[in-house]
Amino acid sequence: MITFLIRAAIFVFSAALGLIVADWILPGFHIDWSDWWGFVLAVVIFAVIQSVLAPWVFKLTRRHAAPLLGGIGIISTFVAILVVVLIPNAGIGISNVLAWVLAPVIVWIITALATWLLPMVFLKKDVAQRRAG
Repeated sequence: MITFLIRAAIFVFSAALGLIVADWILPGFHIDWSDWWGFVLAVVIFAVIQSVLAPWVFKLTRRHAAPLLGGIGIISTFVAILVVVLIPNAGIGISNVLAWVLAPVIVWIITALATWLLPMVFLKKDVAQRRAG
């Protein structure tokens, strides 16, 4: 149970990190830092939507458009960003087409790297026990 909670926290943290990096490097993608509660809400909603959408998009894509399987993470990230941007007072906005195209890629790359690397740091003991046993 603790491992599950740590993995969930890592996923939420990676979602926040991905959105923050997109805000830093991408013109047209902006986070309203004056409303930090809106950002926290946006991150939680984003993480939940992406974690629910990824398996659904995988199943749908595998059945109807197999060549798109490699883009599942980016597709689910795009949809999650779209939903969060549409939520009033979520504190995230996108103001140009380039940001709509690049934001899902940036957020997906950051979340993928973070969810791959952070468990090695925070779950090192758990991983060592699984390898030994």
